[in-house]
Amino acid sequence: MRNLSDVTRGRLIYGGDYNPEQWPEAVWHEDVLLMREAGVNLVTVGVFSWGRLEPTPGAYDFGWLDRVLDLLHENGIGVSLATPTASPPPWMSLRHPETLMVTADGVRMSHGSRNHYCPSSPVYRQYARAIVTAMARRYAEHPALRSWHINNEYCEVCHCDRTAQHFRRWLREKYETLGALNEAWATAFWSQHYGEWAEILPPRAAPYLRNPTQVLDFKRFCSEALLQCLRTEREILHNTTPFVPVTSNFMGLFAPLDYWQAAAEQDFVSHDWYPDLTDPAAHVRTAMSYDLMRGLAGRKPWFLMEQSASGSHGVRRPPGHLRTQSLQAIARGSDSVCFFQWRASRAGAEKFHSGMVPHRGPHSRVFREVAALGRDLVELSEVAGEPVPAQVAILVDWDNWWAVSGAHLPAEIDLLARLHDFYEPLWRLGVVADFVRPCDDLSKYPVVLAPNLYLLTACDADRITSYVDEGGTFVMGFFSGIVDEHDHVRVGGYPALLADVMGLRIDEFLPQRDSLTCSSELLGEFTADFWADDLSPTTAEVVAAVTKGELGGMPVVLRNSFGEGTAWYVATRPEPAAMRALLAHVVSQAGVTSSPQPEGVEVVRRGDLLFVINHRPEPTEVEVDGLKLDLLSGERVSGVTELPRYGVRVLR
Repeated sequence: MRNLSDVTRGRLIYGGDYNPEQWPEAVWHEDVLLMREAGVNLVTVGVFSWGRLEPTPGAYDFGWLDRVLDLLHENGIGVSLATPTASPPPWMSLRHPETLMVTADGVRMSHGSRNHYCPSSPVYRQYARAIVTAMARRYAEHPALRSWHINNEYCEVCHCDRTAQHFRRWLREKYETLGALNEAWATAFWSQHYGEWAEILPPRAAPYLRNPTQVLDFKRFCSEALLQCLRTEREILHNTTPFVPVTSNFMGLFAPLDYWQAAAEQDFVSHDWYPDLTDPAAHVRTAMSYDLMRGLAGRKPWFLMEQSASGSHGVRRPPGHLRTQSLQAIARGSDSVCFFQWRASRAGAEKFHSGMVPHRGPHSRVFREVAALGRDLVELSEVAGEPVPAQVAILVDWDNWWAVSGAHLPAEIDLLARLHDFYEPLWRLGVVADFVRPCDDLSKYPVVLAPNLYLLTACDADRITSYVDEGGTFVMGFFSGIVDEHDHVRVGGYPALLADVMGLRIDEFLPQRDSLTCSSELLGEFTADFWADDLSPTTAEVVAAVTKGELGGMPVVLRNSFGEGTAWYVATRPEPAAMRALLAHVVSQAGVTSSPQPEGVEVVRRGDLLFVINHRPEPTEVEVDGLKLDLLSGERVSGVTELPRYGVRVLR
């Protein structure tokens, strides 16, 4: 069975995107010498090279790529060979303008950038199959080949007439009859009843709000259209190179493609991550994205495919920070540290994007840090393949994300912000979380968090009910359990199917413009904002309530005993300190071990190693239990030990 271990071969992977076609061949020889100096053992080649590989339709030029792969292999460097299908060459759009994507406003994109194709275009798919087949046949036996990298950051959404035809075919397979579709889409509203399949269009520009279920189904369809492209390339590669694993790079929490479904189509999960370096909480959001990748990988190691070596979008990465973020990825389950890109481009739209070899060349701070990181990864090779244990799960479902992003809701719900509200307290407590789907096995986790489950199927509600009934601790955020899979409201009082589990009934939503003053014996006095519910406890105990104003006495945090377990409902957005106190109590009561650290310090166990990471630009001190060996410095440490600015210790 193909998996990431076929790529790593017992070591951590180090490298990045390599674009030799942008440089004279004389530079290639300098590149491989510098790669060896830096400890690079794998590079991705060919991501945006379709125009060089197929300069005219059906005429392939593989000679330059042959020489690149041969040179890399001669120098002990493996290759993740990319299919170049993310950016078709200009000849395709000239000969076949129907392959270009169209926006919801009817604007047809042009070539001259990247990712400009329509995923539903038969012509695009035909040419994509042809070049992938040609590459697979040519390089199937090449000794440098370690893995296949399919396409790049799937994200294309198109509204053209060809997409409309594809959308209608997808809907016919899903609903079978127009009657079923009309029922699901509630077309009695606003005179939208469909009498022929040909009347149905993608949700294009409209004078007012569009049908929510039509929009939801179109998002599902767009994800499926991309998955069809991925599957087609994967099948070609699997059939031609059956022992070579395939992957396609994800981008953290990204809406257009259902990453749960996409992950199931690949042999291992890859991740591109570019944090906002001006955000003081970037390391928390980074940890969240890394934990998501581990969840998508089935709680197994994943692959950090891209990050920046010295900064992004004009923001400089501070000295030492490259090492900090990279080792944070290793701590949270990555078996690789790779960058975009190896050598910073001298021309093109991303010529000021950083590189492992910057414009200054190897005689630069950035390259010195790159080479030092390569040496660190050699010292940590034993962690490759090791698990990251977690006792808490956070529920994430793409269907729910698509539905809760609708413009027709009582307030704008930012799912990423809601996830961060629940994740950040765990990070501060030193509690590692797995991201899972509501349909996954929840029984292995003492605590399950659901920041938002606006769309909840009956099956998933049953699974959550059973989880709590059998002894689990469940914490749910506001505006959850509202609609079914068709985005139809479940009448009778929210949260409908989970009302008994939560021990309450909600009559109305009360989005808030101002702060609420709340009080709790458990949490003390605190403020909250954004949301409140007009709710009545049935069996739940009120843990916190509003103390002032029109909503005085309204419960905002409730706890309910259900079966052998406990369900908590958070009906507002408590201030961060209150949310931390609440989740600290919840995990403690559930028997989950926490280890709060100084501000900005992260502690994560992976396998037999303990990673201690200082994300702050100031030094700090941490307490180390017992005598430990720091694999990075070779020091033996115990008791109070100093962590320098952006310092990392990896302790055995």
